[in-house]
Amino acid sequence: MNFNSSKLYRIPLHYHILFWLTYFLFNTFRWGSYFNDYLYSFKTNLLGFPIHMTLCYLNILIFMPYLVYRKKYLLYVLAILSCLFIMVIIKFNLTYLLITHNVWPEGPETIDKLTLNYTIDMMMGELYVITFVTAIKITLDFLKEQKRVTDLEKSQLETELLFLKSQISPHFFFNTLNNIYSLSVEKSDKTPKIVLKLSELMRYMLYDTKNKKQTLENEILCIQNYLDLERIRNDHRLEVNMSISGDIHDKEISPIILLTFIENAFKHGVNKNTGNVTIDINFKVKGDFLHFTISNPMAEITHHKDNFNKSSGIGIENVKKRLELGYNKNDYKLSFKNKKNIFVVKLVIKVT
Repeated sequence: MNFNSSKLYRIPLHYHILFWLTYFLFNTFRWGSYFNDYLYSFKTNLLGFPIHMTLCYLNILIFMPYLVYRKKYLLYVLAILSCLFIMVIIKFNLTYLLITHNVWPEGPETIDKLTLNYTIDMMMGELYVITFVTAIKITLDFLKEQKRVTDLEKSQLETELLFLKSQISPHFFFNTLNNIYSLSVEKSDKTPKIVLKLSELMRYMLYDTKNKKQTLENEILCIQNYLDLERIRNDHRLEVNMSISGDIHDKEISPIILLTFIENAFKHGVNKNTGNVTIDINFKVKGDFLHFTISNPMAEITHHKDNFNKSSGIGIENVKKRLELGYNKNDYKLSFKNKKNIFVVKLVIKVT
């Protein structure tokens, strides 16, 4: 984590004032009670707090960014010790001249000049204040940096999701336009109906899939339009059995997730088979989850169990990635199965 960025995070001025005022009052009452002399405590704290504040701000605004975060640790230690010693000399002389000649009433002896014990004791006290304030600053910086990183990661995920979603429409339209081209070459009477259905799908994909989630009802309607296209194109050789159970109202799902599996079922189960083909599609809502199943015969060209994954192009990899980015691991389960030359896709996904 890099704290040494454009002046780090700025804490509003009123928080600084509130912190030092609270700390000053606490110290005044603490030492006033200790000495049983609140006026003396007030005077010494009034003199000492500018020193505390100077050392703390030197540390968090200069020494930490320019020495610690640049790994100049020896220079940092020397700078802190030097400043502490200078501040002890200033504090001793100001206390002696302005408040009392007994500059160390809490000490083991009365002194009228700097001693090693007094110097060490005062330096440790100042170091305690510096450490306390620095710990607060680092903690706040850490929390804000973590939030910044989290927001950046979220933004990157949203950008990647948008990119993946943008790949779907061209992929889908490419396949459908190929179908229209084939029918137009044959001068089929079905072409106008397919163009009309395609326009309905285009309207949905271009205008109704911009949000992160879409209603399950609209998704199923989109799938029905796609199936109508395929029924027109494949005529009597295609049988599609679609069942819907459970309450699909007020349920939401990521747009075009399910359509990818429908497309691939036709690509590998219909287009690569010459005889009659049956596609079974089931939507079952249980509680907060949709249980989606689609099965299709494997291609006549090969019945390799990994045929679907190897030849499905960007479609399936795209939807896998979208599931990873758009849902928590516990919110979906995707599985593929090849049983007696029937390929089955099962997706259990949260739809709330």
